[in-house]
Amino acid sequence: MASKSQRAEWANPTRELILTAAERLFAEHGVIAVSNRQISEAAGQGNNTAVGYHFGTKLDLVRAVLRRHATPIEELRQRLLTELGDEPDLRGWISCLVSPVAEHLAMVGSPSWFARFSAQVVTDPALRSISDEERLASPTLPRVIEGLTECLPDLPAEVRAERGDMTRQLLVHTFADRERALADGTPTPRDSWYDAADGLIDGLVGLWTAPVTNRSRH
Repeated sequence: MASKSQRAEWANPTRELILTAAERLFAEHGVIAVSNRQISEAAGQGNNTAVGYHFGTKLDLVRAVLRRHATPIEELRQRLLTELGDEPDLRGWISCLVSPVAEHLAMVGSPSWFARFSAQVVTDPALRSISDEERLASPTLPRVIEGLTECLPDLPAEVRAERGDMTRQLLVHTFADRERALADGTPTPRDSWYDAADGLIDGLVGLWTAPVTNRSRH
């Protein structure tokens, strides 16, 4: 979660312009392909050192974009956790992973770039560690992971880790593909972000409850 000082910094109009420009350019072209000069120009800043002045390195800027969205997503996930009830099922826990992101993207409106930005970050070996660090800093995510584990106590640890990675890949890239289609004006399988979340949750419930093949190795 962001601190009060961080939220105050984000309220700075110039920082907001830079964050928005960086998110869009990173989403559309990849982080490595975009220079600080391009970001400054897209943000309407005549001073090409504006990015470095406000954020430091490009990696710091990537962190700032991630944190800009982490706070509202955390708030939405916390709300869902409080609504789960005393005996939440597997679908409830998976919904806590998927629905906050979808609802946030719906609230942002179109055009949006965060889903595609996230896909760029997690597929770049130099940046994935930043995404992992920010994800592990989430106050609510450990409770969701614990809930998933409790629902599937017999699932081997290595299979749980494998399916956890599959879940993350599907969440990131399914939403990135939808966001890209909306930006391009091409058809999408679902009419809304909320419907897209339902479809993804259905698929992930099937993924987590799929049988485990034990193949003997010689």
